[in-house]
Amino acid sequence: MQWKSRRGSGNIEDRRGSAGSGRGGIPAVGGVGLIAVVVIGWFFGIDLTPLLDQKPAPASQTGQTELSEADRQAGAFVSVTLADTEEVWSAVLPDQAGLRYAPPVLVLYSGVTGSPCGTASGATGPFYCPQDRKVYLDTAFFATMARDLGAGGDFAAAYVVAHEVAHHVQNELGILAQANARRAQVSEAESNAISVRIELQADCLAGVWAAHADARFGSIEPGDVDEAVNAAARIGDDTLARAAGRVPMPDSFSHGTSAQRARWLQRGMQAGRIDDCDTFSARKL
Repeated sequence: MQWKSRRGSGNIEDRRGSAGSGRGGIPAVGGVGLIAVVVIGWFFGIDLTPLLDQKPAPASQTGQTELSEADRQAGAFVSVTLADTEEVWSAVLPDQAGLRYAPPVLVLYSGVTGSPCGTASGATGPFYCPQDRKVYLDTAFFATMARDLGAGGDFAAAYVVAHEVAHHVQNELGILAQANARRAQVSEAESNAISVRIELQADCLAGVWAAHADARFGSIEPGDVDEAVNAAARIGDDTLARAAGRVPMPDSFSHGTSAQRARWLQRGMQAGRIDDCDTFSARKL
């Protein structure tokens, strides 16, 4: 993915390096233990109900620590990717849905930080909080993807950002509120099934972004699409369950299987249209 020396977004809230947002606040976990954490929290984004009962963590205290060069590069990459989502959705949402796009703010943090939806940490993974319309991301998560899940590459990381921004697009379309209201009225198994459709639609919308980003910026290079599809497949509920040493239980799935996630991402890439991402009307996911 060609991203260096390109425009970054102004909608970045960088909390990294502040005294209250350090990686030291999260115990180091490795191997299967880390995978288990990822299973619980990976792309926690939309399924925020376990966090809503928690009190938000206190805001970061004053005081700064210096960011590493890797941290700075990761922040610059996220900023450029977010800018790309802003340009794409500012054109696509009015054209295809008749709505003006109001972009989200993306919060960069290290280790742990607070949000109205609860504490953001390594256990939650990246997520979108509809209460403040912000995406929360610790860029160390990209290293976890590559090291522990075999989902490396800059376009795989871009897919992470695009997926969370897609939840904001769902919020803009009114889909998120309707789906979550329905989830509150049904059984746990039915709620999980609705969550799967929310997440697969976000994968598809991430694919819509990728299709338009390629046409608009020409930034996608050979192998980038494979990186994103591989990342989607690596984070399927069935694959993550097996990686954690558990038997996959479809009724407990909240994001979809590896095959489903890869398929809906590719569908969005091929179609480039919001209407083709209607997972709620699909008979087969």
